[in-house]
Amino acid sequence: MNQNSQSDNKIIPTLNPVFAQRLSHRNNSEHTEVWNILDSVFDPELPGLTIWDLGILQDVRFENKQWVIDVTPTYSGCPAVETINQDIAAAMSQAGLDNIKINLVLSPAWSTEMISPTGKAHLKSINIAPPHQDDVVECPVCESKNTKVISQFGSTACKALYQCNDCFENFDYFKHF
Repeated sequence: MNQNSQSDNKIIPTLNPVFAQRLSHRNNSEHTEVWNILDSVFDPELPGLTIWDLGILQDVRFENKQWVIDVTPTYSGCPAVETINQDIAAAMSQAGLDNIKINLVLSPAWSTEMISPTGKAHLKSINIAPPHQDDVVECPVCESKNTKVISQFGSTACKALYQCNDCFENFDYFKHF
């Protein structure tokens, strides 16, 4: 085997273009301190997953003497939206930024393409299979792809219940949207 052939086969990880666009927008924002404050806000249904890493925090700006926060729910009927809005308001207030407006943005619709690589790794760490573009469901426990769907609905509407055919664990799969 040629010494170079091993390095020629390496896959260079790249960011999903949708997430990369979100990251670029955040990194070029004048309001990095506010983005950082909002990194303390977590999705109440997914312990430890920030609203940024889940992809629902879309924008932060200062307009007409108030902070405007754009949030896109994972789906329009998501029951966590009100709690997330309250948590955003609390985080901003705790930082001394009380004059805020939270916009519920439905277009463009949220998609799993907006989840950060950190968010996908976090899902796996809490035994939820992260979304996959081709719906290849890998067991978050043993990493086997030998899995089967048990129910199209898991612990929440955005997840399906799966079972691993190798380690027999049941787990949620975060559906690809």
